[in-house]
Amino acid sequence: MTVKPALWLRHEVRSTERRTPITPADAQLLVADGFAVTVEESSQRVFPVEDYAAAGCRIVPAGAWVDAPEDAVVIGLKELPDAPAALRHRHVFFGHAYKGQPGAARLLRRFADGGGVLLDLEYLTDDSGRRLAAFGYWAGYIGAALAVLHHRGTLDTPLRPMTRQELDTLLAQESGPVSALVLGALGRCGRGAGDALVVAGIEPTRWDLEETRDLDRKALLRHDIIVNGVLTTVPVTPFLTPPDLDDPDRGTTVVCDVTCDVGSPCNVLPIYDSTTDWSHPARRLHDDPPLDIIAIDNLPSLLPEEASVAFSADLLPHLKTLGNDDSPWQRADRLFREACASST
Repeated sequence: MTVKPALWLRHEVRSTERRTPITPADAQLLVADGFAVTVEESSQRVFPVEDYAAAGCRIVPAGAWVDAPEDAVVIGLKELPDAPAALRHRHVFFGHAYKGQPGAARLLRRFADGGGVLLDLEYLTDDSGRRLAAFGYWAGYIGAALAVLHHRGTLDTPLRPMTRQELDTLLAQESGPVSALVLGALGRCGRGAGDALVVAGIEPTRWDLEETRDLDRKALLRHDIIVNGVLTTVPVTPFLTPPDLDDPDRGTTVVCDVTCDVGSPCNVLPIYDSTTDWSHPARRLHDDPPLDIIAIDNLPSLLPEEASVAFSADLLPHLKTLGNDDSPWQRADRLFREACASST
């Protein structure tokens, strides 16, 4: 008999994180299926906590997960707070801890010290390695939109959450001719980026594996805007390097790196060393000719409702298999244990 674990939706500590991995509508479906769902209060979550209460969830204060029962599965999206130092629960979120990213070793050590487990959403995949739940489409859409608005000089800061209709209205405003390149155009992120550019009146150049495998760097640098949606798990030849910024023939003035794999040896755009944020979404990397980088690691939170609804729908059927021995979570569990072993 499959044991249904208690699910605990935590508050996100990052102030700009308004998404949720479980919507109230999907929480109601989980409750109806026999899951006990606890939801922490959160003033920033796009859905009010009252909607979860109406769905049959138990409501607790923000941060209460640290005292949750041992068998609770704590579910979130972004980073955990610094305390407690030792993590004893099973946690579901994007850990960014398996490719040597900054802070990865410390996070894995916290799990090892507490006996907990990281079930990383990035590695919840099918047999072919494709993610089963992802924000990629909306990350690409918003990343491309920000790149266009910044290139036009019409990007208002600090950034604020909005609806797709509001964003599309901004994109549809007329502007001069612009050339744009989408890297990883056939993936979720690339498709989202391409759709946003079309809304902006730009028919982008679309490159995927064939074009990036044998990169024409000169052709790449002729585009005004580059949106990168390529995320690799093994080191590859970078698409752009610091010397490319000095190329006098470079036409590119805005790069949006949707993947934000900064600090990892797998980073395909090692031209910057830190992400940007909602207050300062673009940072100047080179003055003559100018080039700005946009690298925000929670882009979909700018369209929190649309992104959450799509992600929650993807995740829901897999949450229902959390207690199964043959579920994709077992693969995520093995990867976690391998990462812990290799980091010691």
